[in-house]
Formats: sequence, structure tokens, C-alpha cells
Amino acid sequence: MLLDKHIGLYTDLYELTMAQGYFLTGKINNEAVFDYFFRSSPFCGSYVVFAGLEDLFDYLENFRFDNDDLEYLKSLNFKEDFLKFLKNLRFTGTIYSVKEGEIVFPYEPILRIHGNLIETQLLETIVLNTLNFQSLIATKASRLKIASKGKPVIDFGLRRAQGLGGIAATRAAAIGGADMTSNVLGAMLYEIPPSGTMAHSWIQSFDDEIKAFREFAKIYGEKTILLIDTYDTIKSGLFNAIKVAKEMELEGKRILGIRLDSGDLVELSRHCRKILDENGLNYIKIVVSNMLDEFIIDEALSQGAPIDIFGVGTKLSAGKDDAALDGVYKLISIDGKPKIKISNNPEKVLLPDIKNIVRFKDNDKFKEDKIVLEKLLQTDKGEILLNKMFEKGKRIFPKKSISDIKKYSNERLLMLPEPIKRIKKPIKYNVKVCNTLLKLKNQIIADYFKEAI
Repeated sequence: MLLDKHIGLYTDLYELTMAQGYFLTGKINNEAVFDYFFRSSPFCGSYVVFAGLEDLFDYLENFRFDNDDLEYLKSLNFKEDFLKFLKNLRFTGTIYSVKEGEIVFPYEPILRIHGNLIETQLLETIVLNTLNFQSLIATKASRLKIASKGKPVIDFGLRRAQGLGGIAATRAAAIGGADMTSNVLGAMLYEIPPSGTMAHSWIQSFDDEIKAFREFAKIYGEKTILLIDTYDTIKSGLFNAIKVAKEMELEGKRILGIRLDSGDLVELSRHCRKILDENGLNYIKIVVSNMLDEFIIDEALSQGAPIDIFGVGTKLSAGKDDAALDGVYKLISIDGKPKIKISNNPEKVLLPDIKNIVRFKDNDKFKEDKIVLEKLLQTDKGEILLNKMFEKGKRIFPKKSISDIKKYSNERLLMLPEPIKRIKKPIKYNVKVCNTLLKLKNQIIADYFKEAI
């Protein structure tokens, strides 16, 4: 868990402003239900890998306002009675959710929170902040892994990430498909294999490149990956890497690989592979980095580039070229009465009331999902995706490791038809809404305008 203090303040001011308003108008015991969903898939894709759930549950189990939190709120002129109420406030609600790592689609209610109106309102920001970011990064990693056609993808993004968000990005990247990470803290926290090579500064610190390569190989032996583009990739770097590799062979050892970090990676990798093979060094891996994304990787491999490992930094940890997942948290019921948000933008009109998702399969492949009213669920038809995971403010299932979540996500992705997973121009997955729910939505809207007249 990244946040161990001030969890109650991990919110926007308007959440607390509304919460105090609820308190002062006597809405302490109103039972509310909120849905979390997103409106569009990022990266011109067709799906999202749901991530961040375990971190969110950690936050909710430790949700509280400490004395210094309350003192700060007092300085903002929040009322004394409300602050006394916050001092004893804990999350005591119930959460239904799809599993972390699940493959999900726009407008599906993938997480649902039941509780009193004040506590559920105060959770909006922490839910969105945690799930939106990690789901974005997990989805990017998933697309990178698809583009790499199973070849290793290393998360190189910590130095380009948004502050401590880089730790959460490493977690999410592993769930989505990254095989290793350069992030040492993330590797320790989440038991992800760490990986790293060298920077140009190592080579520059020596009088010549060959000396830098020799010293590095002497220290790291068969884990050695040599960065060969500090001066001249072909005339200098590759030549010196081959020389050191041959010297290592005389000691009965093999260096692991070379790394390209600039230039035309397709042509350079072809040239390097040819020269390495001609020198009997076919075992040496070619690692590439330098502003990679799934489109570049897909194009490189489609051209037959002999690349073995991809190191992806900025575009993974920062979720380029989509800065955020457009997830939202909306009220759908109060005290058992369905609620709806009406908008001039049709895509912003809510589906009211308590819902679930049923997934149908055809020959072990996902066929379509249907959003249905919870009270109309039929357990013998399709797979029910939202299940109770939190009750009375506590988890009701064992905490999952990153490797377990990643394994589950990969299994689910394999069940998604190939045209929906395409990097370029994927087809849209079919998500239906049950007729009863549509009728309820239309009736609530009609009743609202009837009363308005």
C-alpha cells in the first residue's frame, strides 16, 4: 500500500463539502449505491484490463480521519459537529466487483459500492484515482505484450512516470503483461523480476568503450547486456561488444545481450543480428528501447525485425497517448429508489438501479456481455461478473498476489477473440443492455420531464 496516512483527505474538496451538507440535512443514514464504469477504451483499442482493486481495498480498510486531518479541516471552517462525526467514520459498506485483471468494456458497471450516502460519496475520488490510472497502465501493458507476440516486455518507465505514480504504474504494468521492471522498489513490493542494463554514463566514465564493456562484463558475467549506441552503433559499439563476447567465451561464459537505444531499430537490429550470427554469437539477445509503444513494436515485428526483448518506458508508465481513463463514479440508487443522471449528451445518460454483467461464451471464447438488473439475474445463464468482495468494510476473500492477478488476466485475454485484440482497427465487443433495464431508464426520464412540465 502506497498511502498509509491521511487516507480520509485523499479526496477532492467538493466531496467533503457535499458530505457536510448531507450531515447537516439529516442524510446520515440514507443508503446509497454508486457504480464505477468508463465510457471509452484507451489507445484506439477495444477493451480495458481492470486493475487497482487490491490497492483500493487496502485504502478502504484503513479509511479514517486522523487528528491532524481534522485540525486541517477545522482550519477550512468545517463545522465542529461534522468533524466529530468524521473522527469515528470508517468505511462499513459492501462492494461488488469484477475480479482484478478482468477484461472489461465501455459502460459496463464493473464495480458497485453500497453504503451510507456520506461514506460512499467520500470514496469517489479515491476510487477514480486508483482504478482509472492502474487500469489505463495495465491496458497499455497488455497491448504491448500482444504487439510483442509473446516476446519479453520490460517496464523501463519509473524515471518518466508522474512521481510516486510510477510505483502503481509498475504494479499495473505487471498485471497487464510486463515481464520485468527496472523499478527496484516496485520489484520488491510486488515480487516482479527486476531487470536493468547500463546507461551511457557508464561508458562515458571510461576512457574508451571497450574498457567500459570489459569491466561491466567482468562484474556481471552472463547477466551482461551491453549498450552499444553511445558513440557509433555499428563501427564502434557492435564491434566492441563482439570482442568482449569472444573474450568471455574463452572463460566459458556468454554475455546475455546487446541493447539498441536510438536510430532505426529495424535496420540496426537486422544488421546486428547478421554480424552477430556471422561471428557465431547467435545466442546474444537484441534488446531495444527508445520511446517504444505497441504500434512501433507491431510495425517492427511485421517487418521481420530480429528483436528479442523490448524495454518500454515513457509510453507505458505515463499511458501515452491517452493521459487518463475516463472512468466515472455515479449514484444509481438511494434507499432502494433508482436514480439517474440526464444529460444533453446521450453518452452521459446513466443506466439506473442496481445492475450486474452476464458474460456469454462460444467455444471458450467471449461472445457478448449483457448488463442486467441484479434482481433479474439468472445464475444458470452465462457467467456473472460482479461478485461480493467487500462486506461490512472488510475483504471477504484472500488478498491476491500480482502473479495470480496477472495469470488470471492472461487467461481471460486468451478468451477474447483475436479481432477485438488487434492493435490496429480492432472490432468492437458486443455489450447489450437488457430490455427491462432500458424500459426502466426510459420511464424514469419520461416521469422526470412530465413532472418538470
